[in-house]
Parts: sequence; C-alpha cells; structure tokens
Amino acid sequence: MKINDSIKNSAGLGVDKAGAGKADSAAAKKAQAEVASTGAKAVENVTLSPLSAQLKSLEQKVASSSAFDVQKVDAIKSAIASGQFKVDAEKVADGLISSVKDLLTTQKP
Repeated sequence: MKINDSIKNSAGLGVDKAGAGKADSAAAKKAQAEVASTGAKAVENVTLSPLSAQLKSLEQKVASSSAFDVQKVDAIKSAIASGQFKVDAEKVADGLISSVKDLLTTQKP
C-alpha cells in the first residue's frame, strides 16, 4: 500500500528561504534607520504574501476532508471481528517492495 502526502501534492507550495531572510532584514534595517533619523515613533506594517492565502485555503480543505473512509474502516473492523478478513500475503509483500523501491530512488546520496 502506498500512502501519498495529499497535503503536499495538492498545495504545490515551495519556500524560498534564502530570499525571504534577506528581504526581511533589509526592510527592518531601513525602518530602524528612518526612526533613528527622524526621531518619530516606529510604525510597523504587516504585508501577507500570496502564500498565506494558499495556506489558508489548504487549511480549509484539510479541515473539511476526512483522513480516511469511515465506512470502509467499519467494514474491515466487522470482517476482522467475524473472522472473514483475509490477508493476501503476496499483495502485502508487493506493496512493501514497491514502497522500499520508491524510498531508495528518492533518497539522495
């Protein structure tokens, strides 16, 4: 069985860590210099990036969707309880091998 990270796949989000820190520190230094030169009180403005809107949308999607199918889980529970649940060892082994292959190909040396 392969489990996909549906949150990561549906968002398609990436973070540019190198550029974000430089821009923030430059803006902070500029604001400090303005306050020091004018003697005025510091006024801070907050600007949210489009990424924040994407995160909020993603959060709403995750909250509205269930992580698993409740009916399917209940059916499996009742099959286990009644002794009717059968495990296909070949299918489990194939799934494990497939998962290990995926992990080995995605790891970077």
